[in-house]
Amino acid sequence: MEFSEVEIVLYGAQNLCPSCVNLPSSKETFEWIEAAIGRKFPAQSVKMTYVDIYQPPEEPEKLHFAKKVIEEDMFYPVVVIKDKVVGEGNPRLKTIFAELEKYGYKPVQ
Repeated sequence: MEFSEVEIVLYGAQNLCPSCVNLPSSKETFEWIEAAIGRKFPAQSVKMTYVDIYQPPEEPEKLHFAKKVIEEDMFYPVVVIKDKVVGEGNPRLKTIFAELEKYGYKPVQ
């Protein structure tokens, strides 16, 4: 399978979502996922983007999805890979890794 760089977008906010009280912040989750991907897929480029749902960038798709997170009361952080939600509230590394492998990422054993 051909390898293609993937962008992982994490949508979150400075405040914790009401039902995520004992979980890490969106920013902490972003850093944790970024570090874990670096260990699991070393020397394989993954673009990580953090989007604050209350101050999204002007990019239409990120702006639209940030509004969707708020309007649909999704549990954030929400992790998205190629328009697919792969984690919500308390994302699982196993699910994120499995999705990356679909795009040709090779994990170190």
